[in-house]
Amino acid sequence: MWDLDLGQPETLLPVPGRPAILHPSAWSPSGGPAMKRSWLLLPAVSLAAFLPWPLLFLLLPPLLAWLWSGLEVADLAFILTLLRCGLDSHVRLTRRPPVTVLERFLDEARRRPRLPLLVWGDRVHTFGQLDRRSSQAARALMGAAGVEPGTCVAVLLPNGVPYVWVTLALAKLGCTTACLNWHIRGRALSHAVRASEAKVVLADQEFSDAVEEILPTLREEGVRVFFLSASSSIPGVEPLLGHVDAASPEPISPALRQGVTKDSTAFYIFTSGTTGLPKAAVLTHNKVLQIANLQYMCGVSKTDVMYTALPLYHASALFIGIMGCIEMGIPCVLSPKFSASQFWDDCRRHRVTVILYVGEVLRYLCATPQRDNDRDHSVRLVLGNGLRPEVWEQFLNRFGPVRVREFYGSTEGNVGFINYTGRLGAVGKSFFLYRMLCPFELIQFDTEKEEPVRDSKGFCIPVLPGQTGLLLTRVTSFNPFSGYKGSPSQTEQKLLRNVRRKGDFYFNTGDLLALDADGLLYFRDRIGDTFRWKGENVSTREVEATLAVLDFLKEVNVYGVPVPGHEGKIGMMAVQLAPGRALDGQRLYAHVRRTLSGFAAPNFVRVQEALKITGTFKLMKARLVREGFDPGTISEPLYVLNNKEKTFQPLTRDIYQAILDGKWRL
Repeated sequence: MWDLDLGQPETLLPVPGRPAILHPSAWSPSGGPAMKRSWLLLPAVSLAAFLPWPLLFLLLPPLLAWLWSGLEVADLAFILTLLRCGLDSHVRLTRRPPVTVLERFLDEARRRPRLPLLVWGDRVHTFGQLDRRSSQAARALMGAAGVEPGTCVAVLLPNGVPYVWVTLALAKLGCTTACLNWHIRGRALSHAVRASEAKVVLADQEFSDAVEEILPTLREEGVRVFFLSASSSIPGVEPLLGHVDAASPEPISPALRQGVTKDSTAFYIFTSGTTGLPKAAVLTHNKVLQIANLQYMCGVSKTDVMYTALPLYHASALFIGIMGCIEMGIPCVLSPKFSASQFWDDCRRHRVTVILYVGEVLRYLCATPQRDNDRDHSVRLVLGNGLRPEVWEQFLNRFGPVRVREFYGSTEGNVGFINYTGRLGAVGKSFFLYRMLCPFELIQFDTEKEEPVRDSKGFCIPVLPGQTGLLLTRVTSFNPFSGYKGSPSQTEQKLLRNVRRKGDFYFNTGDLLALDADGLLYFRDRIGDTFRWKGENVSTREVEATLAVLDFLKEVNVYGVPVPGHEGKIGMMAVQLAPGRALDGQRLYAHVRRTLSGFAAPNFVRVQEALKITGTFKLMKARLVREGFDPGTISEPLYVLNNKEKTFQPLTRDIYQAILDGKWRL
């Protein structure tokens, strides 16, 4: 199956670890609605504190039995798994030195150096090989690149084996890795480097155009840039690969990372926000371990083989995928990019049993022509987020009875959910014990004013079961929010205070969800200035700023609109033309393609006499989102992006119908 440098892959020997019985997948949900008794739990415990000990011993067994009866078997399995992971993480990370994911990797490399970790093409890279290569890289970074232990290095690398051993090398030095999104360019890219306070950028020559564009700015700020290659085509950018090859592969001294604690920053992951520029979300070693544990919590076992084609600058691919496989001691098959036509062939060739997805991945798979061997694979489990119910059902009907573990969470968020029941369409499940450990609220939200609805006392108003509300997750010592690097104001903007009582504060997810009577959570929409398309978050303000430089546009209002049969929302802009000017479709197309990545490019244009604003002078988006791009209901001129003609052309009823029928490529 694999071409292993050091002989055939060794047998995956049993490793002392977590008992399989605690996997949520080992239990079958009863299917009945769980009784919610959280409102009685606190009074019961409070009353018990004042009871005489003899009476307490008599009452405690029936009280516990009564409370326990409200749990489903799957709920019990999940809460035990959650508690075990939490206890394991606490014990590991409070040791001196803490047992981080890196230490787990080093332990496997010592005990089982020939155990496969990464599969790239037909080559297998073992724990031992990646350990030695990362030690070489660490020495080259310290020597030739001048990286000091504990500092930050920005990484602009494509999916591949080097991405993995570079991040391991930086972890061995106690450094922070800033994972740059390789789609961003210009001001956004230089801002990301600046926000991370990185003094070294390590890039691949594949992105030489992006590097060359911002190189003068980086040099002014004292940032050194290296290509992970044997040579460099750009003056001022040094090659580093020769130094890596020449370095010693001997182990790196743990003393170089002696200052690392569970709260030390391990990574910066960049997210789009309302500022229009990427924000550096802080991920501590504690947070990385929590995310890596998601594999285990979703039912991945030590005999599985995982597959992902997601970019490694995303938290899902890097932490759930690579770091999760390190924690489980299993191989991760990594693809350079997603290919719907090759996806299942890759899974068959590598005997993949687990797929890591975002919703778009499974939709693209369902959109491929049907084959006779669609069910000829060994995949038993898919885990990820963003899966629409109709795609979920279509995927199972076509590719077989695969277990789906949809989860909800964000890179910087402090609480997440897992749909361990397998209920179609749900993003997670909650019950009273989970809500005690991970408190959250769904509150009423005014989408026109874009603010929470508060009562006469100034507190937020919870929604009723089944109603859609803004998800807020309470910030506690158990569920901290680490915020964004170097931006206290952006960190504060994500917090909502005095939610249920005076002085409390919650993380504002910016997402609208609904909670049904069975405790199942359903994703409804995103709010604010960010929407999601093709698995990427798009900042409307960043797109607006990019388009505003065109002289025939006076004002630009960017928002996302849903398209039937597609995940997320696609970009649309309402524009007010400059006096006496017309919309230049060809110039607009050229500018969009030159300055914006594909997922951020608006596909529709709506020309208005004047853009509507709110009482606080914010551009109104909610009504525009609801109205969409239907020329049958919108009297104002509409245009659509045409890649074939390289222009924005008038949106006719025929083109609109072709979009609905899936015949017009967006």
